[in-house]
Amino acid sequence: MRRQLTLFLSDQNKEIEEIRAKFNPVQFELIAAHVTLCRETEIEELDKIITNIKSISCIKSLQIIFQPVERFEKGKGVLLPAKIGNDDFYNLRKEILKGTKVFNKDYLPHITLMHPRNSTCSDLIFDQITKYKLPSIVGFNTISLIEQADGGKWIIIREFPIYIN
Repeated sequence: MRRQLTLFLSDQNKEIEEIRAKFNPVQFELIAAHVTLCRETEIEELDKIITNIKSISCIKSLQIIFQPVERFEKGKGVLLPAKIGNDDFYNLRKEILKGTKVFNKDYLPHITLMHPRNSTCSDLIFDQITKYKLPSIVGFNTISLIEQADGGKWIIIREFPIYIN
């Protein structure tokens, strides 16, 4: 059983999901396009994490600024990396993980377009992906606690609004 905190794309995801469905259908079926907010090893103190999330009050949705796509994992995978900075993302992580012993400040948010575990990018595929018009800024309104059993489809266990309007 795996759990993590995730930011699912609620809009601006048409091209992203089209790429994922075409070039990485296995991952597309397992989970929608997202940015991982906190990995499973970071949320082992789940009661503390949920208490922290409930105490957060933001006045706007979380905006993440992205760079052009790039390959990773020896060229097998493709991701849309966030630009260095994105202080609101790191501040949100800091608030969520407050009082725990785990915090990776070097974690770079990203959207995986092709996961190397179940796809392989070629030069031809990467060239096709670079022709898509991908968003440079994406907004997120909800933190989702998700769970995966035995490598199956990820399911949403609980959702928390990022801001109250």
